[in-house]
This record gives sequence, structure tokens and C-alpha cells, in this order.
Amino acid sequence: MDLVLVGLPGSGKSAVGRRLSRRHEAAFVDLDEEIERDAGRPIPSIFAEEGEPGFRARERRAIEALGPADPRPGLTRVIATGGGAPVDPRNRWRLYRGRMAAWLDAPPEILAQRIRNSPVPRPLLSGRDPVAAMRGLASSRASFYEPALRVNGIVGLAGIVETLERHLDDALPDATLLLRATTILGRYELGDGTAAGGVEAALGRLEARRAILVSEPRAWEVAGSALADALAAAGIPTERILLPRGEDAKRLGIIEEAARELARLRAERTDPIVAIGGGALGDAAGFLAATWLRGVPLVQVPTTLVAQLDSSIGGKTAVDLPEGKNLVGAFHQAVANISDVRFLRTLDPRDLRAALGEAVKMGTLGDERLLELLEADGPALAAGDPAVFASGAMAELVERCATAKIVVVTADEREQGGRISLNLGHSLAHAIETVAAFRGILHGEAVAYGLRAALRVGVSVGATPPERAERVEALLDRLDLGCAALPYPLDTVLDAVATDKKHHDGRLRWVLATAAGWTVRVDVPDEVVVEAARSVLAGTPAAANA
Repeated sequence: MDLVLVGLPGSGKSAVGRRLSRRHEAAFVDLDEEIERDAGRPIPSIFAEEGEPGFRARERRAIEALGPADPRPGLTRVIATGGGAPVDPRNRWRLYRGRMAAWLDAPPEILAQRIRNSPVPRPLLSGRDPVAAMRGLASSRASFYEPALRVNGIVGLAGIVETLERHLDDALPDATLLLRATTILGRYELGDGTAAGGVEAALGRLEARRAILVSEPRAWEVAGSALADALAAAGIPTERILLPRGEDAKRLGIIEEAARELARLRAERTDPIVAIGGGALGDAAGFLAATWLRGVPLVQVPTTLVAQLDSSIGGKTAVDLPEGKNLVGAFHQAVANISDVRFLRTLDPRDLRAALGEAVKMGTLGDERLLELLEADGPALAAGDPAVFASGAMAELVERCATAKIVVVTADEREQGGRISLNLGHSLAHAIETVAAFRGILHGEAVAYGLRAALRVGVSVGATPPERAERVEALLDRLDLGCAALPYPLDTVLDAVATDKKHHDGRLRWVLATAAGWTVRVDVPDEVVVEAARSVLAGTPAAANA
């Protein structure tokens, strides 16, 4: 078995690793030493010559060189990581899967004192107040360390080693927790095979006497039934309410039927609703949770890619009207979001491909690494290639999109400011969905058309550099999103745009891409909107010639 040690600088990972390796005749790998050996110079010199990006690239290669986890019983290898190694999603995937991970946790003030007395230079702390710098690192990195076994790091070397040795015979679970973040929006967890444990823990924190599982037939088959069995085995009673699939769940009549079922079950304010399904199901179940008894706890268990990377996060719940999408709703934050990438292995490729429309949007808002990931692995992600699950690319995609959205929503929960950025591409997208009567086109597919329109509007009004628009449209072409001509009449689509929620003082606020971010414009000429809509509804030349 491999043991991975993580924690802040000065937490004693190398000393603990060496002591354990000697006591158990196990191999010891100090990743910082491996990086220095490969580079032929010390880490401070690497930082000075290549900057932190150069060092992190070397760190990723060193972690990749570890190879697969050692499955043999007993302690066979101890791996001491640099303090920032788990920050990278792909590093965490490689370090935590199939291995025992332990977090040597200690107060940042104590670690700062250790650093002051250490002869080892720390580039990220150089020239800074050690206590303030260590507190900053502790705050920003806790969610990446949280999946590991938490060990008291101030009990001394012998005490830490003794604590770890008590766990060396623990069976490694099939599940892998990758991220656990406690935010003002609720707890967010990302993992592989971790849904049951995450929901059980969330219900335990709520001290729930039972849970109301709200799902739809397909999601219940894939995830809900097994989750109900796991909760029953843990002694948590459940009730089940099934809604229709897709946007059919987002009708006021359906919500009334579900609410009457809650009345029959005598559901109380302390009975959480657990939403198990995709984006539409999450919207509907969230609206039900927001309105039943004026609000009950909500746990989101998103089972589709678009729900995991976007719609289950942020507290927006809503139902549709014939006049438009999401026109009746409420803000209601989930107490926990339990995202399990293992569910995504069951999805139809069309659902995966469509979800990438939202991912491209997030990248266009300024996440360069996300755009690079989509450019490198997009077609494989869209196809659900087993390689993207094995490599951690799918988990990285979900994490980058989800955590970026959490940051935006945390700063602007009620969409009074920066949260409007998440509507990039959605003005035309919602209009297309409305005209289609929410049939025949998936949300992410509509977003791709809307994103193309926003890019063309942006170029026309001088907000979006042409090269930025060309790059994003080329990516959409490669993903086969927003390419085919649509049969909807232009005038009807433009009428639907007029009902968009982002109007202010009678003017539609257009979210537009910039060179590395976004802006909002209310001065877009009508003729520019008409031409952009006309062009995207006509499809791309490549699609027309296919």
C-alpha cells in the first residue's frame, strides 16, 4: 500500500515519511527531492528561473512518474508531497486514488514559527510575513487536503507516526473523495463513488430523522435506488417522489402534485429533500424545497454532467412557463452538493457533448486552463471515452467549472452584480429553448448557439477581440456544438429574447466576452442582434457542407 502525506509547509511530511519508511522497510519518495534531482538544481533556483508555473509543471511530471498505486498489503511506499501539490486537480486524482492519504494538520501560527527556524528556503513565503502567508495558504488549500485522513500535526513526530500506524491496516475504499469545500453556500464535495457516503454525512449533520428522495425514473435507476438502499443500511429512513424526465418536471402542475405528496407524507421542516438527477430535476426539486413549508433543507446529488458542472450549484431554482424558461423561481441554496463523477459513466454521449456548451462558456469567461483542457480532451470528453475517466480529465472538468461558479456565486448570490457573467450565451439560448417548447434541443446545445451569437455580437460592437471569438468558435466546431441549422423562425426567436430575465430599464443586458474575461453592454443595436441570431440559426458552413 502507498501512503501519501499532504499538508502545509513545515508540517513534517518528510520527517514523518522517513521515520515510517524505516520502521516498515518501505520505499520513501520525497517529491521535492525528486524534482530537484531531475532539474539538477534546488527548488528556489527553479522558482527564480522558471517561476511557479515552471515548478508546478515539473511537480506534475514527478507525480505522474509515480505510476499506479502499489496494491500489495502492508506499507510498501511512503510519498511526501510539496504543500501545493494537491492544489492541481490532476495531481489529486493521481495521488488519492488507490492510496491512503493523510493530512498532517497544524495551526498556521505554529507552522510559521517552524518555517522561521528552518534552514530550508520556501519560495512562496520568501519576503512575506510568515504568519499571514501561512494563514492564507491554510485557507486556500484546506479543501484540497480535506479528503485525506486528518492527523494532528502538533503531537510530535512519534505521536504522528503512531497515529498513522493505527490506520495502516485499514481497507482502502473503492470510492475516492477528491475535494471537500465548506462555503457560505453550503458544503461541496466531489468524488468518484462517494455519493452514498456524502449524502449520509450531510443528513447526519442535519440530524435528519428521514429524507425525501426526489428523482426521475432514469436517475432513480442509475443512482437513486442504490442510494436509498445505502441510507437504509445506515439506519436513515427515506421516502421517494418521482417527477417526469427533463423539462416536463419544471411545470407548476407537477410541483403541485409533488407538494401534495409531501402533505400526504406529513413532511416537516426538518425532513430534507434530496434531489437526485440532472439539471431540470434539480431545478424542480429545488423549487419544491424552497416553497414547501416556506423552505426545507436541500441536498443536491447531480447525476448528469451539465448538473454537476453548472445547474446544481448556486441556489437558483425555477419552473418554466409557456412564455419563457425559468420565469417562476426562488433562490434556495443547498446545504450540500454531492457530485460523483462515477454517475457520468452511464450518460448518453449526446448529454455529455451538450454539457460541454456550459463548460466552453466557463472557459470563455477567463479560465485559460479550462479552455486548454477542452481543446486537448474535448472530443474524448464528449464521447465519454473511458480514458477521460481513468486519467482524471472528467473529474478535472467538473471541478474547474463547479469551483469557478462557486466563487462567482459566493461574491454575488442574488445576481446583483458579477453573477450575471454566468449568463454569457444564455439570452439567445433560452429564447431557442422557449421557441422549441423545451423539446428536441438540450440546454447545453442551446447555450452553444447562444455563445456563438454573443461572440458575434461582441465582435460587432468592439467588445470581443476577433481572435478570441475565432478560438472559441473553433472549439465549438471541434465539439460539434452549435453547428447545425435550426428550424425556428427568426422573428419568433427574437420575440422570445424580448422576455429574457436580464432586461433592465427596458434594455437587454448582453454579457459579452472580452480578451480574457467579460463585460455587460446595454447599447447593442437591434440590427446587430438580428444579424447574430440570423447567422447562428443558419448554422455553420462546415455543418451545411457535411
